[in-house]
Amino acid sequence: MTLIGWAQIAFLLTLVLATAVPLGRYIAAVAEGRVGFLRPLETGFYRTAGVDPAQGMGWQRYVLAMLALNAAGFLLLYALLRAQAWLPLNPAELPGLSPWLAFNTAISFVTNTNWQAYSGETAMSHLSQMAGLAVQNFLSAATGIALALALTRALAAGGVQALGNFWADLVRITLYLLLPLALLLGMLLVAQGVPQTLSAGATLEGGEVLPLGPAAFQVAIKQLGTNGGGFFGVNSAHPFENPTAITNLLQLWAILALPFALTLTFGRMVGDMRQGWALSAVMMLFVIAGTALAYAAEAAGNPLHIAAGLNPADGNMEGKEVRHGIALSALWAVATTGASNGSVNAMHDSFTPLGGLVPMFLIQLGEVLPGGVGSGLYGIMVFVLLAVFVAGLMVGRTPEYLGKKIQAREVKLAMLAVLVVPLCVLGFSAVAAVLPAALASVQDAGPHGLSEILYAYSSAAGNNGSAFAGLTADTPYMNTTLGIAMLLGRYAIIVPVLAIAGSLAAKPRAPDSAGSFPTHGPLFVGLLSGIILILGGLQFLPALFLGPVAEHFALMAGQTF
Repeated sequence: MTLIGWAQIAFLLTLVLATAVPLGRYIAAVAEGRVGFLRPLETGFYRTAGVDPAQGMGWQRYVLAMLALNAAGFLLLYALLRAQAWLPLNPAELPGLSPWLAFNTAISFVTNTNWQAYSGETAMSHLSQMAGLAVQNFLSAATGIALALALTRALAAGGVQALGNFWADLVRITLYLLLPLALLLGMLLVAQGVPQTLSAGATLEGGEVLPLGPAAFQVAIKQLGTNGGGFFGVNSAHPFENPTAITNLLQLWAILALPFALTLTFGRMVGDMRQGWALSAVMMLFVIAGTALAYAAEAAGNPLHIAAGLNPADGNMEGKEVRHGIALSALWAVATTGASNGSVNAMHDSFTPLGGLVPMFLIQLGEVLPGGVGSGLYGIMVFVLLAVFVAGLMVGRTPEYLGKKIQAREVKLAMLAVLVVPLCVLGFSAVAAVLPAALASVQDAGPHGLSEILYAYSSAAGNNGSAFAGLTADTPYMNTTLGIAMLLGRYAIIVPVLAIAGSLAAKPRAPDSAGSFPTHGPLFVGLLSGIILILGGLQFLPALFLGPVAEHFALMAGQTF
């Protein structure tokens, strides 16, 4: 590790926190309908759809509206991917996707996972990229933010039934937040050399064609919306998708900016900014700790490489781009997995065992550190409710959060949400580790092969989308089971969370008293961090010891598989 590397990391994280303050304030204004520079367009959407934005929705109507939108998005995207061979804007004349791959990809983008069992430049037409994948990048991100705002309103108000209007939230978030930011970031990326064209590619001497396409603006929304699906197969490690140090900085900022800003939006909407800063502190602690561990592991290098005579000062550069280096590759790996983004600027499969363990473990913690746009906030709120429940047990008081009593119904729903990801990850991984149809997809023998399986299902159930790329995912079995894991990892958490929101919204909000447990200071930050580690990660420790930890000790002993 070097001072320059840490200076780069510190600069980026400082920039994220500095921009989170105005962004958090702005998102609160959008949520409350106080931003209206596109009001005629906004009201036109409502009028065309027959929506009254002032009509509130209870949690059941809110979740049904969300599910209806997502179901329609899945069907339309599936049809587009299957039929792309006969549709326009396909200059490379690419065929339609197979039923299994179209099923997996449609679920992937609708659930904000963006798992890719294909290489974008050789599988997707320009129409599929723009009208299919990019549209879902906006909608899935706006859905997550809308759900987080609904839960925030439930905690901010007392004795109400409505959580807001899903359609109004969706339109406002898209029009006033995601579109302007994506337009600005896309223009900056184009200025740095990221292609934005409808041509099929550039022909070099000898007839070789370099694939091109409308990449810049899709890259912008994939990062801002913590979607992560790359226009090109190797994602942000591709020199067209991430060509310079400036684009690397901009994209890293875009991954982290909105998740951190939403914690401050939460603080502003509930009337106590200390609550938002406490959530930000927990998230930032894990980002810094994860980056330090991954950076140290990669800077230490591969002992087999060092024994072969490579310079130990170079660290482990396998799978990394020289233009990004180890420090920013480690930070990106932590940011993309902690933020449910999934894009990569280095190949996680080539990290050292302990370096690869860090991003895998961050996914398994529930991707709330800082989490995806919206999903990170409502995900960490599940752990907050469990933390105040544990605190209440320790001091012998009825647990409360923001003046709302946390009772058996909320705790049961929170535990249901927490247990979904471990059930999916460990269940599917256990079957895949013994089933020939799944083992045929595994590239490496030994513990690294188990890590490939474990990472894949962690990424799918956690709606992350990154991968240990040695796994061959485009098979009927993997496409189907990973698709099911994505569905459960998204909706089996959303529904309990909105049920919690409905329950909390109906409860009166009592003022704090002398006996109230403070939920904004260092003590609560420590308690919440411990609850996340114990409930979010303890279930995975045996599997992690069989995978990356066992591989680490084998590597130290000079054993390969």
